[in-house]
Amino acid sequence: MGGFMAANLVKKGFNVRGYDPSKEAQNAAAKEGVASASSIAAAVDGVDAVVSILPSNKVVLDAYLGKDGVVKHAPKGSLLIDSSTVDPNVPKEIFPVAIESGVSFIDAPVSGGVMGAQNATLAFMVGGRKEDFERSLPMLKAMGLKHFHCGDSGAGQVAKLANNMLMGITGMATAECMNMGIKMGLDPKVLLDVLNNSSARSWSTEVYCPVPGLVPTAPSSRNYDGGFKNELMVKDLELASGMALGIRSPIPLGAVATQLYRIVQSRGYGQKDFSFVYQLLKDEKK
Repeated sequence: MGGFMAANLVKKGFNVRGYDPSKEAQNAAAKEGVASASSIAAAVDGVDAVVSILPSNKVVLDAYLGKDGVVKHAPKGSLLIDSSTVDPNVPKEIFPVAIESGVSFIDAPVSGGVMGAQNATLAFMVGGRKEDFERSLPMLKAMGLKHFHCGDSGAGQVAKLANNMLMGITGMATAECMNMGIKMGLDPKVLLDVLNNSSARSWSTEVYCPVPGLVPTAPSSRNYDGGFKNELMVKDLELASGMALGIRSPIPLGAVATQLYRIVQSRGYGQKDFSFVYQLLKDEKK
């Protein structure tokens, strides 16, 4: 996703310099006009703003607070924007260190997946100071269509984890009910038309149908490739579950969804889109 986001910044006239430990990712970004840097320190040297999207709590903390990290090397007065999906405590840990170092920091996780990153249609959920959110808007608008200031540092992560838990639950439910109807003999297209014109209509039925061939742009129609990987759904559900446990918020459906996507991953399909859960249910015998 980061490569597409960087490319969209270039398309909107920003001068972008990027670093990724993956040479393949860096070379792909270079073809889109992103200048290559040899390290984090080199990437952030002299910049006005930093945008990152990284895979885990540890990677984000290391990238920002490590001895060769962003906070230590970013110029005074620069704005740091992290679009990773992590535990809300991660941005809360980075924020005061950044402020003390003379730089601004917001957490700005995204919704919209790979297609949203590619088409610049992402939704950004931002936590941090209002003035930093407003300063970030020219860049966020270059990468996405919707931008929400959710509250103080960490609030963007809370909104994102709530969104992804609901996405996982509705995706699971759509797969379950489509599978049931099809096994009962309904034509898949007719069933989907009914759902999309009835009270069960949702993003999972309209945009992200888990049954192959019904929505051409959905990952299910591309062999479940190029979407939101099941392993990332598991990661986000586990983060949301941990957040819920900390405040003793009941999540019975979230817990079931977490276990179901874990089963998909344990069977070797972690790299497939999370809607592959339909295939898991479909293959169960009558």
